[in-house]
Amino acid sequence: MQATPRSFAAILSNPILNTDSYKASHYLQYPPQASAMFSYIESRGGRYERTLFFGLQMLLKEYLCRPITGAMIDEAKAFFAAHGEPFNEAGWRYIVNQYDGYLPVRIRAVAEGSVVPAHNVLVTVECEDPEVFWLASYLETMLLRIWYPVTVATQSWHLRQTLRHYLQKTSDDLTQLPFKLHDFGARGVSSAESAAIGGAAHLVSFMGSDTVLGVVAANQFYNEPMAAFSVPAAEHSTITAWGRDGEADAYRNMLRQFGKEGAIVSVVSDSYDLFAALDVWGTQLKQAVIDSGAMLVIRPDSGDPLTIVLQTLRALDESFGSTVNSKGRRVLNYVRVIQGDGVNAESIEAILAALDDAGYAADNLVFGMGGALLQQVNRDTQRFAMKCSAIRIGATWQGVCKDPVTDAGKRSKKGRLTLLRNRRTGEYRTVELPLAWDDHRVEGEWDEALTTVFESGKLRVDDSFATIRLRAHADEV
Repeated sequence: MQATPRSFAAILSNPILNTDSYKASHYLQYPPQASAMFSYIESRGGRYERTLFFGLQMLLKEYLCRPITGAMIDEAKAFFAAHGEPFNEAGWRYIVNQYDGYLPVRIRAVAEGSVVPAHNVLVTVECEDPEVFWLASYLETMLLRIWYPVTVATQSWHLRQTLRHYLQKTSDDLTQLPFKLHDFGARGVSSAESAAIGGAAHLVSFMGSDTVLGVVAANQFYNEPMAAFSVPAAEHSTITAWGRDGEADAYRNMLRQFGKEGAIVSVVSDSYDLFAALDVWGTQLKQAVIDSGAMLVIRPDSGDPLTIVLQTLRALDESFGSTVNSKGRRVLNYVRVIQGDGVNAESIEAILAALDDAGYAADNLVFGMGGALLQQVNRDTQRFAMKCSAIRIGATWQGVCKDPVTDAGKRSKKGRLTLLRNRRTGEYRTVELPLAWDDHRVEGEWDEALTTVFESGKLRVDDSFATIRLRAHADEV
C-alpha cells in the first residue's frame, strides 16, 4: 500500500532540508581552523535605486523560531544519504544537545519599512560557535528568499510615488492614495506561500487587496487587526450567467444587492460590448445608480488599456457629469473606473499622464494589478545576493570576498559589516567593523541602522504593520 503523501507544510517544516543540496557538503570544505563565519545580504542594484526592506519577520517566525528535533535530523540524514551528499549529523546533534535545537546564529537587519539605497547591507548573519560556524552560510537558501517580499514591497513603494505625484497634481484628496493600487495577484503566483508573502509586501504601501492570503499574513505575522480591505465586485461569470439578454438585469442585481449609501460596487462591464454596457449604465440604470447612494466602479477588462480607460471615462462623464476641482481637473459624479487588465509600472504612468492631459483628475481611476505585481519579479530584479564576507581562523577574523574579473558587478563586500544612518540627512552608509559589532562605537551624526532581530532561536524584534507603514512613508508627512 502506498504511503500517504506528506503535505507541503510538513515538507517545509524541516529547516535542515530548506537549503540547496551542495550546502550539505560545505562543512567539509572550509579551512581546518575555521571557527566563526559572517555573511550579509544586499541588493546589488537593479530596476530601482532604492529598496524598501520588508518580510524578514515573517521568515524568522515561520522557519527559525522553532527548534531542530531529532526526527528532523533523522529525516535529513536519510534524505542526503539517498541523494548523494554527505551529512553533518554530529553538527546537527550538537545543536539539539547544546542549544535545545535552536540555531546559534545572530541575525541583524535594518528596520522593516526602511527605504535604503541599493549596494548597502540589509541583513547580516553570524555564527561564532566553532562546532557549527557553517550555519551562517547554510541558511543562505532560506534567508535569501527575502529578495521576494523586498522586491514586491519596493515595486509597490515606487508605484505609490507615481500615484502620489499625480494625485498631488490633479486631485484635492490625497487620502485616497492607499487605495489606488489594488492587489489582483493571487491567482497569478506560483504558490499559496507566494500569495501570502508577496501579498503582504504590497500592503506596506497600499490598503486594497483581493489576495486574501496576503492580508492574513500581514495580520498574523505583523500583529495587525486588518491590513487591507476589499469591496463586492462582479466577475464575468456572475454577469454572463444571466445571458446576453439579461445583462442589464445582472447589473441591476448588483445595485440591489450591494448598492447601499456610502458603499462601493465594482462591476465588470465588457462581457459582450463595453460601449453598449456603458450606454445601459448611463441611461436605463442611471437613476438607480444615483438613488443607491453607492459609488459605482466600472471595470473594462479588455482592449488597449490607455485607449479604453479614456473612452470609458468620457462616456461616463457624458452620462453622469463631472465637477471641476481646485486643480482644474474633472471628477466624475457617482461613478469611477478600475483598470485591471494590462497594468504594470509603465502602463500606470502612461494612463495617469493621459488622464491628466485630457483634463481628468486621478480621483476617477483605481488600478488593479495582478501578475506584474506579485509574479513578474525575480531575484535579479534587484540583483539580490548573500555572501560570506568574513571568517575567523582560530582566534583571528579575516575578510573574504569574491571579485570575478569577468563581472565587476558581482564583486562582494569584505569584512564584518554594518549599516549606519546619518540622523541629520538620512543618508545610509555600509562600513566595515574593526571590532566585534557589540564593541563598536558610532560617533558624530551617524547611528547604527542594524539591530539584532534574531538570536539563538529567539525573535528580538516584533514590529507591527502600522509601525512599518509609518517608516516606509515617513517622507510623505
